[in-house]
Amino acid sequence: MSSQIPYLDGNAAAGELSRVFAVDITAAEGQCGSCGATRRFAEAHLYMGGPGIVARCCVCEHALLRVVSTRHGIFLDITGIAYFRFDTTELKARSG
Repeated sequence: MSSQIPYLDGNAAAGELSRVFAVDITAAEGQCGSCGATRRFAEAHLYMGGPGIVARCCVCEHALLRVVSTRHGIFLDITGIAYFRFDTTELKARSG
């Protein structure tokens, strides 16, 4: 399936996702809603050949996240992710 299409790692989404999230999502840990693998988002396989970005699980290739930016807004679908866990120690260190 998508394994024959070249992909980037999840770090390539940092710029686009920083428009939506106030924290660096590439460092967040997430769990795939399909296979249950828990990995940093930076390990996701990122496909940028279409009108938006599709992030797929590096284990099972299930779609984790889709984001499309249009002149009307940013559309974000994260239904493929069971959860994100953000390290709040870094956030606390920056704020005070």
